[in-house]
Amino acid sequence: IIILTSGDPLFFGFGRLLLANLPGEKLRFHPHLSSIQLAFSRLKIPWQDARFISVHGRDVDELIKILQQGKEKIAILTDNINNPSAIARLYLALGLPTKYTFFVCENLGDDSEKITSFASEEIEKLANLSQVDFASLNVLVLLKEEAKINNFNDLPILGLPETTFKTFEDRPGLITKKEIRLLILGELALKPQQTIWDIGAGTGSVSLEIARLSPTSQIYAIEKTAIGINLIKENCRNLQVENIIPIYGSAENILQELPPSDRIFIGGSSGNLVAILDICQQKITSEGRIVIALATIENCHQAIDWFKQNKWHYSLLQVQISRSTPIATMTRFTPLNPVTIITAYPLVIS
Repeated sequence: IIILTSGDPLFFGFGRLLLANLPGEKLRFHPHLSSIQLAFSRLKIPWQDARFISVHGRDVDELIKILQQGKEKIAILTDNINNPSAIARLYLALGLPTKYTFFVCENLGDDSEKITSFASEEIEKLANLSQVDFASLNVLVLLKEEAKINNFNDLPILGLPETTFKTFEDRPGLITKKEIRLLILGELALKPQQTIWDIGAGTGSVSLEIARLSPTSQIYAIEKTAIGINLIKENCRNLQVENIIPIYGSAENILQELPPSDRIFIGGSSGNLVAILDICQQKITSEGRIVIALATIENCHQAIDWFKQNKWHYSLLQVQISRSTPIATMTRFTPLNPVTIITAYPLVIS
């Protein structure tokens, strides 16, 4: 019996079904060029480090994980429902920090072969197309773009999208999400000409929001990783922000040397939250306040205990946010990690 299939039958192909139902010693495979090979060949891009996934007759949960990881190269086998425009809509809905150029590769190896590219700023155009706009035989290739800002006038006053910032290559999702940033900014109750500390600044997303909102304030962004400090500096250059001072090192070794602070945001403490709060209490101004974003119950209890023992007024905001995500022709909610925001200030005893 001879069975003819296209491409490589053992690459998301018919071979898996045969092996599940027939003994392997009775089968012999003669693979041809796969659509993925042809796609990367036409794009003239090495593909040994690409991530491959099929959404042909499958759900997109695994694709969502891969997109969130910010892989450099992604090759996607599509179908009539999970077609290139549907995947573009999914990508836009996720609000990811990673920008991609989308390459729609149609009828590869045929006389009607066609490859169309959509840069990150053109993804909405792709998302508005329909299934009939593509050949049924297509492969979608996503190539990561370098983060850059083409037009400052397109940026909002506050609530910068995650794609605005350069992030950690190995952890692109490690950034304070836009919705959480907006709440943090509100809790900080910013005023002009303040001195502000951002402890555990990461990529500097909170510092940059503060700096753009309050150009007369001075922000000290403390980050313990050299990579993080470089990202803060790059993001400051890209956003043309000049009132942020990035400081490399552990907060408990740095804060004593900084000028007194009117507002303190703690986004990370590396297990030294109590020591950091002890220093903050010494250095905060009389009308100052501290805002902490916490992802774990243990750190939350630790912070509350400290505020109680030191007679600070505090309030908690439990934040559980979900973003809408298109699934084929329907919509569901994808939750972000829950965050507890604590806002505190010292009690004034008359």
